[in-house]
Amino acid sequence: MDTPLTTVFLPLALAVIMFGLGLSLTVDDFRRVRRHPRAVVVAMVCQLLLLPVVCLGLVVAFGLSPVLAVGMMLLAASPGGTTANLFSHLFGGDVALNVTLTAVNAVLAIVTLPVITNLALRHFEPDIGQGGLGLQFGKVLQVFALVLVPVVIGMAVRRRSEVFARRMDRPVRLLSVVVLVAVILGALVAERDDIVGYLVDVAPAALAFCVASLALGYAAPRLLKLGKQQSIACSMEIGVHNSAVAMTLAISVLGSVGLAVPAAVYGVLMYPVAALAGVLMARGARTAEEPAPVV
Repeated sequence: MDTPLTTVFLPLALAVIMFGLGLSLTVDDFRRVRRHPRAVVVAMVCQLLLLPVVCLGLVVAFGLSPVLAVGMMLLAASPGGTTANLFSHLFGGDVALNVTLTAVNAVLAIVTLPVITNLALRHFEPDIGQGGLGLQFGKVLQVFALVLVPVVIGMAVRRRSEVFARRMDRPVRLLSVVVLVAVILGALVAERDDIVGYLVDVAPAALAFCVASLALGYAAPRLLKLGKQQSIACSMEIGVHNSAVAMTLAISVLGSVGLAVPAAVYGVLMYPVAALAGVLMARGARTAEEPAPVV
């Protein structure tokens, strides 16, 4: 599938988004795992183990077609997005933890993403032509090289000039959103003949998965006695997926635009849902901190 969408826009979207992530990272963000080991373990268990199980349950419950089912599982296996850091900042989360989780998640996904996606391909057996061979590890490494190299470049830029990195942070974030929206629209237009049916089928499942991801990301840390700020950070990291990674793997590696539709729909829905969840969590955090009234 050699089109501008696969050869230009998707790689550009990934490169811009991951360069922006690199501008916000330092080597200390990876070392910080030792300072918050419990929070990192809880978030990664939710992200890598519980979330795919929840997604599988929703896929079966909504009776999605094999193509959309695998697309949802691909989305569930994708790492968190850089926007999680912004949402966490806006709603009182532990942004440092968010950055650490994003960094760790991106590295672990190199192994977990192809495993989960290939299991889904074997189980649902979608008719996706050349992509039926599965998500080969070598191809995944090529995609993640495209992901990690811009991150390293961004980190190098920040290390060389932190002032420049801070100045570029906002413009790069805005450009990331513009490019991602363009890619989402491109994927939807490419499937315009089937898009109405796809939207009717996948939008409710994608919405339910978004709500479940954010709720799980907040509830699990709270049940394990983590603080409010850490729980908000975990919720945003788990609920705000990197749709660009899922779409790149679906279209450029597996050769199916249909597989990318769930990620495209999720990419649109997650912003208002995450914002509403952030308002509710932040309000709950303030209420919990208020002293009891004196009678």
